[in-house]
Formats: sequence, C-alpha cells, structure tokens
Amino acid sequence: MWLLMIEALVAFFLLVFIVWWTMYSGKTPARPSRALPDPRAEAQAKQPPDQAG
Repeated sequence: MWLLMIEALVAFFLLVFIVWWTMYSGKTPARPSRALPDPRAEAQAKQPPDQAG
C-alpha cells in the first residue's frame, strides 16, 4: 500500500514539475513590446498651439 502512495506522490510531483518548467522556461523578450512615452512630446501636446515651439 505504501509503495502505491509513494508512486502516486512521485507522479504528482513530476507532473507539477513538468508544468512549472514549461510555463516559465520560455524566451524572455529582448526589448519591451511597447515604447515608453516621451515626456517632452506629452508636454508639447498639452500646450496651446500658439505657444508650442
């Protein structure tokens, strides 16, 4: 009986390990997918058109 329980536990931990390994072993992106906004462009966009520049 103990042998079956140990075998079931080993199989369960092996399954959890395989799932964890496949979830977190993917390639990391080389650069961010979106560029950060330029604060100067936002500041110019907020100014009235006659003061821009």
